[in-house]
Amino acid sequence: MYIKNTVLAAAAMLLAASAHAQFAVTGEVGTTGVGAHVIFPMEKTLNARFGASYFQREYNDTASTLSYTMKAKLQNIDVLFDWHLIDNSPFRLTGGVVYNGNKISMVARQDSNGNFNINGKTYAASQVGILNGGIEYNKGAPYIGVGWGNALSTDKKWHVSADLGALWQGHPKGRLTNSQCTGTAAVCTVLARDVATERVKMEADVEAYKVYPVLRAGISYRF
Repeated sequence: MYIKNTVLAAAAMLLAASAHAQFAVTGEVGTTGVGAHVIFPMEKTLNARFGASYFQREYNDTASTLSYTMKAKLQNIDVLFDWHLIDNSPFRLTGGVVYNGNKISMVARQDSNGNFNINGKTYAASQVGILNGGIEYNKGAPYIGVGWGNALSTDKKWHVSADLGALWQGHPKGRLTNSQCTGTAAVCTVLARDVATERVKMEADVEAYKVYPVLRAGISYRF
């Protein structure tokens, strides 16, 4: 919550400082979902962007040895700064900070025989009970990238834009738990250890996503 409030406070200061300045609005779609930015001038070749994006999708996939029904939720609030190396140039270098609400919730799916394969061992689904988990990342994430398009260029009102960059999400934080185990105390103890090991493997499977690729295209209007 602290990170989110910090990003929102920085955005509010930008909005207040630019209340009487020229500004533009951009609608975008890309790997961060559907979103929008408000763009304000800071210096002759420096613009500030404040925006948010959102997307949600449910799908089936595997992590380590388990199959899951997964729900991915992308939700970001960002404060970005675009440096146009030449005044009115469409090319820009971008850096900033993002409140990163990206996360995945997961519910394990039994195989066709009604079993779970957990850490290389086969357990009957009726023994395991409920097995679910999730993946989350650092809430404060730096962003760096390049882009094309200057929404505040004075040559016309409408502009197209594109962003290519990377969001540093950090090491994934996995969660995998089971409840309502119906086996003996010894079986449930072994199961708990295997679930803990499976969680570590699950984190390793999604390690590559600690750097999230950002590719966006948008249309801007200058007021």
